[in-house]
Amino acid sequence: MARPAAKGRGPVQALLIAAVASPLLVLLSALGVRAGLLSLEIGWSLLTLQVAWWLAWAGVAAALVAGVLALKDPRRLGLFALAAVLIAGGALAGFIWQKGRLANGPVENVSTDLEEVPGFGDLGDYRGGRGPGPAVGPDACPGARPVMRQVAPQTAGWALEQAGFRVRGFGVQRADGSRTGYWFGVTHDAVVRIRPGRTDIRVAARDSLPHGGEACRLATRISEALRSGD
Repeated sequence: MARPAAKGRGPVQALLIAAVASPLLVLLSALGVRAGLLSLEIGWSLLTLQVAWWLAWAGVAAALVAGVLALKDPRRLGLFALAAVLIAGGALAGFIWQKGRLANGPVENVSTDLEEVPGFGDLGDYRGGRGPGPAVGPDACPGARPVMRQVAPQTAGWALEQAGFRVRGFGVQRADGSRTGYWFGVTHDAVVRIRPGRTDIRVAARDSLPHGGEACRLATRISEALRSGD
């Protein structure tokens, strides 16, 4: 004789789907941006930071309802409810953490020299005049420190590679490169300016959106790599 289906199984499964909606939208948005089907503004700013954010809250509510319904038959419904709680809770926790990073991170334009900010040279053609606001320095990004010596261009290129950048070119007085993030394809450009007695670093995103201080972290990695030979 066939075993009867657990009462309430359909609603609990539907609530599980609701709990999965937020992380699924984030994944699809990231893939859409990477494939060129969505702009970063739509995929990241709108669908991820706004729509998926509210779906995460709705997912938590759905998971709680699923948990209550599962109490009627925990042996057969408990696994669905538990999955809903874990997925929805993890998604919301991830959003809260990311929102905090975005709110507290410095602007995505970091320079070790604010009096004479290094220019991007040939990378300016790729940037197209876009980017975040005025540069911030070590006060906002303590790890982005200049190197008080003249480094070799090859060393500057090596430091860029250590921070995950693809070197686009280097010469006697500079080295520059670009780095594209995996998920949403966010691109940061970096330049290492070399002068007698001092080497400066600048890292900036190509867009004007917040990325939780990623430019600061990248500038810090470059600075640490350059100073590793001190």
